[in-house]
Amino acid sequence: MEQYIIKGGKALQGEVSIGGAKNAALGILAAAIMTDETVTIENLPDIRDIHVLLEAIEEIGAAVERVDKHTVKINGKNIKSINIDYEFIRKIRASYYLLGALLGKYNRAQVALPGGCNIGSRPIDQHIKGFEALGASVKIEHGMIQAEAKELKGSHIYLDVASVGATINIMLAACRANGQTIIENAAKEPHIVDVANFLNSMGANIKGAGTDVIRIKGVSKLSGSEYNIIPDQIEAGTFMLAAAATKGNVLIKNVIPKHLEAITAKLVEIGVTVEEFDDAVRVIATEKLGHTHIKTLPYPGFPTDMQPQITAVLVASEGTSIVTETIYENRFKYVDELSRMGANIKVEGNTAIIVGVESITGAIVSAPDLRAGAALVIAGLVAEGFTIVEQVEYIERGYEDFERKMQGLGASMAKIDIEDEKAVQKFKLRVS
Repeated sequence: MEQYIIKGGKALQGEVSIGGAKNAALGILAAAIMTDETVTIENLPDIRDIHVLLEAIEEIGAAVERVDKHTVKINGKNIKSINIDYEFIRKIRASYYLLGALLGKYNRAQVALPGGCNIGSRPIDQHIKGFEALGASVKIEHGMIQAEAKELKGSHIYLDVASVGATINIMLAACRANGQTIIENAAKEPHIVDVANFLNSMGANIKGAGTDVIRIKGVSKLSGSEYNIIPDQIEAGTFMLAAAATKGNVLIKNVIPKHLEAITAKLVEIGVTVEEFDDAVRVIATEKLGHTHIKTLPYPGFPTDMQPQITAVLVASEGTSIVTETIYENRFKYVDELSRMGANIKVEGNTAIIVGVESITGAIVSAPDLRAGAALVIAGLVAEGFTIVEQVEYIERGYEDFERKMQGLGASMAKIDIEDEKAVQKFKLRVS
């Protein structure tokens, strides 16, 4: 077990390069097994969820070759099982993409019910609705989702909510179904567009990804491909907010600025300067930050995955800010941890009221989930004194080399064994 130790008070300065999008990569890796030819995927993030999914894919018989830590070759020709109950697969949310991929390829699949961070109810009813509309029978038994069809047939599917997971899963199955499928009220996130582009590079016929209506004409087979995953908008946004919170000046490279517009708009609103380039953004903050109101919404609205991080920025800003969470009902669990550091936050239902304080102080805090963990790191970078963030395994589900990238920007931050008291003392002596 490891933890981060952080000494706050240093402005982040310099450049950081953003890795591939976790949420796109997980869908793309699942899609890669749908052809019997070799697929090469580049710009893969080197994080735990990716390793788990690759091991599960290998477990069912696909050939997986790690060319380097950001590149993989996958060949799904010799898949021997459509039953995925790999030991760790239950711990990641994206395991359900293997259901759509295997159902599309073999007309049947059985996958363990997904896990992931406990941030609230994330039902799979829209996935099931989509599979059933394509002609599959779906049942849940003994912790497994089973889907089977004599033949998948294109259908007109209206999603009750614009679910990212359901949109991707239905795309995966429908691209091999007979006839045309139309998904209405589809989610529009950048990683949905990336998964659709990847499937099209393999010979699928998908149009409209990125809008609320996606049209898919089924094809009889998919072929090999080489594909480069888009940059991770949430990793980029996290570094943007860390730069703003610490009154830093940071160039964030390998990004698509358009994907960051909702985050950029809020930063500008609270007094941060954001300069946009073709594939980079520079974030500069010099003055005390102001307050704002934020409501999380599906893309292109403010991302729910950035809600904890911007709350961490607002705790030491001037005035009263209001953050409303409309996607997940259990996403304020980190507020108690920020309160340990001196934050003044009151949660009422799905709304957090943040009264800015002059300063916050270091404390021992625990990451309740992936994005909340990143928020606690941002708070630690701002706080006076030392902060220890426990349960960093959550953070490492979605951020590659997080402490090393922060160190590259001048942060006094290290990852140490949770029982290594000498390492804690050595760190404190070194940065004091």
